[in-house]
Amino acid sequence: MTTMHSPLAAPSAWLTRWTHLIRPGGRVLDLACGSGRHAAWLVGHGFAVLGVDRDAEAVAGLPAGVTGRVADLEQGSWPLADAGQFDAVVVTNYLHRPLWPHLLDALAPGGLLIYETFAAGNETLGKPSRPDFLLQPGELLDVTRGRLRVVGYEDGTLTAPKAAYVQRICAVREVAGKEGARGAAESGAESGAESGEGETAPPPRYPLPG
Repeated sequence: MTTMHSPLAAPSAWLTRWTHLIRPGGRVLDLACGSGRHAAWLVGHGFAVLGVDRDAEAVAGLPAGVTGRVADLEQGSWPLADAGQFDAVVVTNYLHRPLWPHLLDALAPGGLLIYETFAAGNETLGKPSRPDFLLQPGELLDVTRGRLRVVGYEDGTLTAPKAAYVQRICAVREVAGKEGARGAAESGAESGAESGEGETAPPPRYPLPG
């Protein structure tokens, strides 16, 4: 008997906008992955994806190629302490503030945080409406300040697929030191000439879409 699965929804445009900054073939954590719409898209683009959710049925039904793990992210200790670091951490439509330190620590040097969820004001439109589930103005900037370099940030309203207040960020855990800065620059768009003795390496370049 063949089990029929409903087609997955399209991935977030915020995710697809910034995926080019993830190390090719890198490890990606899709946190609170649900049915796996983002995990499937990422695997299709050559990334090794770990999808984590507390819904065992959803994890069991993750698309082929996605490694799944069932974990309660809101009870007990951080369940991914044994998973190492990732080249990207992706979170959409989920917020549990105690996880912030773990998500930042889970980023490998050069790793990318792509985060998008509902923001204050959404309570005027529908659910989610509880403050626990809504980002406050500038909250993603506050969380990443001093730890990550912000490449993209937005805080506003969407009309599709439904009206919503949304806040989202793309931020990089930069490689420390001169050599790391040079390496990041050379992996970006086009790089300048190699710095000579005593010269300062150019800052990393993060190609912007559009």
